[in-house]
Amino acid sequence: MINLPLKELKPGMTLAQGVYNASGASYLSSGTSLTTRYIERLRQLGVHDIHVTSISPDVHVPSQENIVSEKTRAIAIKRVYDAFIQISKTGTFDINTMSHVSSAIINDIINRRGNLVQLTDIRVHDLYTFVHCVNVALLSTLIGTLIKLTKKQLSELCIGALLHDLGKLDVPTTILNKPTRLTDEEFATVKKHPQTGAQRILASHIPDAATYAIVAQQHHEHMDGTGYPNHLKGNQIHIYGRISAIADVYDALTSARPYKKAYTPAVAYNIMTKCSPGQFDENLLKLFFSNVAIFPVGTVLKTNKGFAIVKSAKFGHTDRPDIVLFSNKDGDILKKSRSICLEKDDAVNIESVIGNMELLHFIHDIGFDPAKYLVDGKE
Repeated sequence: MINLPLKELKPGMTLAQGVYNASGASYLSSGTSLTTRYIERLRQLGVHDIHVTSISPDVHVPSQENIVSEKTRAIAIKRVYDAFIQISKTGTFDINTMSHVSSAIINDIINRRGNLVQLTDIRVHDLYTFVHCVNVALLSTLIGTLIKLTKKQLSELCIGALLHDLGKLDVPTTILNKPTRLTDEEFATVKKHPQTGAQRILASHIPDAATYAIVAQQHHEHMDGTGYPNHLKGNQIHIYGRISAIADVYDALTSARPYKKAYTPAVAYNIMTKCSPGQFDENLLKLFFSNVAIFPVGTVLKTNKGFAIVKSAKFGHTDRPDIVLFSNKDGDILKKSRSICLEKDDAVNIESVIGNMELLHFIHDIGFDPAKYLVDGKE
C-alpha cells in the first residue's frame, strides 16, 4: 500500500481506502479500480493524495480488511456528524442513535478480531473531526475488548469516544486548521476543549451523561500528571480516559492535517513507545500495539540484508512481520527472492521504512514493483 499524490495516479490502480464526503457518505469504496473519471472527481473534491494497493496498474493486490467494515465506518461518521450539528443547535442529541452506532462498532470488532488495525481513509473538506472521533471510538473499543470490558462498559467507552472532541465546537476553525504553530493564547483555547466537551455532554441531560463525559474530560490527561485539564496522575485517570488517550494520539499522529503530514504507523509506534515516557498506561500501550499493523502489508523496508516488502504480520509480533527480501542493499534484484519470518530470524533487522515518494522513485529506478510478491502464487 502506498500513498500517492493525484498527479501520480494511473487508471487501473486500486484504491486501498474509502473516500467520504462531509456527511459521512462514501464517494468511492476501497478496492475500486480507478478510472480517468474517478481521478478527475477526486481532484474536484479537493483530495490531494490517496492510498492505492500498488504502483503498477496491472498488479492487483487484495485490499486488507480492517477491524470495522467500511459500511459501519461510513454510517458512524454520518451519525457523529449529525450529533455534532444537533448539539450545536439544540444542546442535546439522540442517544439511541449513538447506542446503535456503538453496537455496530462493537459487533464488528468482536467479529473481526482476526484483523490487525490498519486504518486508511481520506478526510474530505472539514471531515477530520468526525472521522477522528469514529477512529478513536473503534480503537478505544478494540482496547476495551482486549482487557475484557463488559458489553455495557464497551458501549459506555465507545459512545464517550464518539463524543470525545465535542468541545472543539467551541474552538474557532481558524485555530483548528491553522497551518503554522499556534500561539500560546491559541493553544490555551484548544486546551479548553476537554472541559467544554464534558460540559456539553452533561448539559445534554441524556442518561449516563456523566459516564460519557469522562472520555471528553480525560483524553488529554497523562499518567505522569503532565496532561490537561486537571493534571491527573496514574489511577486518578479513569480506565476510559487512559484507553482513549492512546487511541486519540495514535489516530492524530497517523492522520494528515493542515500543519503536518500523516506519520506512518511505524513512526507513531516509535513516538508513543519511546519518545513519550510517562504519557500513557504502559500495559495498555503494549497491548494496543500488539494489535496494530506497525508495518502494514505492502510496506517496503530497508533491512540490514537489503530491501524487502511486508507480506503479513502476526498478533503480538507486529514489530517483526513476515517479509520477502527481493534485492540487496544496493537495490540489485535478487535472482531468487527470500521469504523471512522476522519473528524467528534475529539476523535480519529493519533499518527504515521507504516513504511514499521515495518508494515511487525507488521502484522507477529498479524497474520492478515488489507488490507483485503480495499476489497469490508470486514468489
